[in-house]
Amino acid sequence: MRLMIIGQLEGHISVAGKIALQRGAKVLHCEDTEEALGALRNGKGADAIMCDVKQKIGDFVDSLEAERIHVPVVACGIGTDSRAAVKAIQDGAKEYVPLPPDAELIAAILEAVTEENNTMIAGDAAMKKIVALADKIAPSEATVMITGESGTGKEVMSRYIHKKSKRKDGPFIAVNCAAIPENLLESELFGHEKGSFTGASARRIGKFEESHGGTLLLDEVSEMHPQLQAKLLRVLQEKEITRIGSNDPVKVDVRIIATSNRNLEESVQKGEFREDLYFRLNVVTIPLPALRERPSDIVPLAQFFADKYADANGVDKKQIGKSGQDKLSGYAWRGNIRELENTIHRAILMAMGDEIEADDIAIQGEAFTSTAPAEAAANAPDPAGVSSAGGANIQNPGAVESMIGRTIADVERDMILNTLDHTLGNRTHAAQILGISIRTLRNKLNQYKEDGVDIPAANG
Repeated sequence: MRLMIIGQLEGHISVAGKIALQRGAKVLHCEDTEEALGALRNGKGADAIMCDVKQKIGDFVDSLEAERIHVPVVACGIGTDSRAAVKAIQDGAKEYVPLPPDAELIAAILEAVTEENNTMIAGDAAMKKIVALADKIAPSEATVMITGESGTGKEVMSRYIHKKSKRKDGPFIAVNCAAIPENLLESELFGHEKGSFTGASARRIGKFEESHGGTLLLDEVSEMHPQLQAKLLRVLQEKEITRIGSNDPVKVDVRIIATSNRNLEESVQKGEFREDLYFRLNVVTIPLPALRERPSDIVPLAQFFADKYADANGVDKKQIGKSGQDKLSGYAWRGNIRELENTIHRAILMAMGDEIEADDIAIQGEAFTSTAPAEAAANAPDPAGVSSAGGANIQNPGAVESMIGRTIADVERDMILNTLDHTLGNRTHAAQILGISIRTLRNKLNQYKEDGVDIPAANG
């Protein structure tokens, strides 16, 4: 992990940097946000930034957004200055860390804001074969194509291969090709010179140069525009890039890992993906199974997430009880590991007993069946909630009836306030569970407060 530290704070922030170094992070120190922006533009990448709260955090975050530099910012300040902490969060910081720093707090914050976790749980026979293949090809320089449904852990597998490779000490850079607009992805990958297009206010190093000596993950490469596919093919063949607005080629030494949740062979046949690029990327294929195809991993993964979010939320760790295990194992998990993780995050907050039981696990739509995972997908209820025999298949009709006659705004307000109660007032964790930004959550709470609604006291 790469950590950038901005500011001084009477030496306390340097102590935080030393703690991060002891935890295996690579640390870069900058005097102020201007120096930090310059370093980021020139390829000194970071996975997280710790910034002195006295710096202009709002302007810095706005500059990062304007230049499409996606790095979470954590504000740091001496003591527990609540006003400074609130302002930093309002300005776009993900978290606030009081200084002098606590080692465990620094480690927890860095893991939370970067969501970096390379733990590979692969006890199921179907997954053991895949991990064995990954171990075999990781030390090579071969380009790797990882396929699988959304949420199956393609990026985790990519990081696993990088950590097992000869490039493990180099950078690991991920680019989501589906999330970046077509007209900006070329600049993101290859960089640009100042003035090369409207908005190019400074020279910017692209992801290929930033990942020199390491690994570049092209996530959902199947979504890349055909015109850019041709340029990518040339880079892979020539091992050099040319920044937008420049005529000077730059040599790059990068290993490529690509992922796709689509059938690329079908995309090639439809003319949506270049055949020559497909063969260039598809030197080794690692097909990740869906979670329902590795049933014996469901409970171990769930327990891993339960422990993770117990630590993150400051609650006691709890084992998943027998009824909870049965419920988890009997569900089809269309959203795969990502859906399981979100479900367990909610469960650890809801569980009031010594164990997480079935009643604590609120699965999306409560589409729970007692069948084996392999059969669950075929037997899942239809979208209308009516079984093939014509009988009702709604799992909790009382919950639906209780919303009849109420406005969407009222239901949304109760959902937000109830989630805040369960997170003990922690705004950050509530926003994560609700799937909204911290700014959106705060705007909603301010609106409710103006309407005279009692708001749970802030606790993060």
